[in-house]
Amino acid sequence: MVALFAALGVGLLVALAEGLHLRRVNKIRILAFGPIGRPQRWAQAAPALRVLALSLSTWGLVTLLLIEPLSGGNSVIETERNQHLIVLLDVSPSMDLPDAGVDGKQTRKARGKELLESIFQRTVVHNFKTSVFAVYTDAFAVVEETTDPEVISNILDDLPMYSVFQSGKTNLFSGLEKAAELASRWEANSTSIIIVSDGDTVPATGMPRMPPSVSQILVLGVGDTASGTFIDGHQSRQDVSTLNHTAIRLGGHYHNGNSQHLETSLARSIMAVPEAKPFENLTMREYAMLAIGLGSLLLATLPVLLDWFGTEWSPGQRHPRPFRRKEMATVSARSAASQKVGLGRRELL
Repeated sequence: MVALFAALGVGLLVALAEGLHLRRVNKIRILAFGPIGRPQRWAQAAPALRVLALSLSTWGLVTLLLIEPLSGGNSVIETERNQHLIVLLDVSPSMDLPDAGVDGKQTRKARGKELLESIFQRTVVHNFKTSVFAVYTDAFAVVEETTDPEVISNILDDLPMYSVFQSGKTNLFSGLEKAAELASRWEANSTSIIIVSDGDTVPATGMPRMPPSVSQILVLGVGDTASGTFIDGHQSRQDVSTLNHTAIRLGGHYHNGNSQHLETSLARSIMAVPEAKPFENLTMREYAMLAIGLGSLLLATLPVLLDWFGTEWSPGQRHPRPFRRKEMATVSARSAASQKVGLGRRELL
């Protein structure tokens, strides 16, 4: 705010000075610009350009003066975008049923791990800060914002994480709520979410709303879709309809990964790093330096441009540069009018 007021003050003073200078130039306009009495049209904007240039330079200089200087450990400026990946891992007892994979003998948990590792192998996962949530009747964070793929691989191993939860029905939406809460702290379009589940006992209502930071969501379904396995008093199988509907409501993609590998194009699109827009990552320091550079450039080049292209009048030259036809017609009309006035005065005398 101080820099803005300083720029406005300097701009006002320069505008007053330019007004005074314009009045002085107007008295000798014929000597400066020839019979037409004015410079080129673009040159008439020179006073406004000088006001703008000095205001920009002032704002930039005061901003650099007021912001904290870079020193020591702060001398390195982070320019890369912070990309995040959140994995919601269904760890309910039904994920231990061996009805997944191409041969139908893998556990659903093992199939989910295989699918995730295939995605990581085809993408640059170490560029992402990965968080993993275990989901059953509730959800808790196993790890947050790690960049070590080995940590993720150890989490995906055959660990009975469901034992830390109270028994009950799977509440996948609790994991989505925790993921949304974590992602709400991050910048827009910086987060991808991958959900691995068999869709068993997913609630029909209570879908949480994702924050603007979440740009892409992938739902990976595991488990046999046709024949179920009896567990906890019901037949458990992959609920394709529920998982697909969940993905649609979240604005993401659903993939039946029970026996089909994920397409490389889809895997890379989920883990793709969006291109930063121009000026998106610039800080106030960079904006101040741009303002100083632009203002200084205007102040340095404007006198040269005015000298070369400010007017077509070239006094002292034997063959001055030709005026435009319209301007020559104006000059001729003024000369004719002056001659008529002179003749009239002579007749009166």
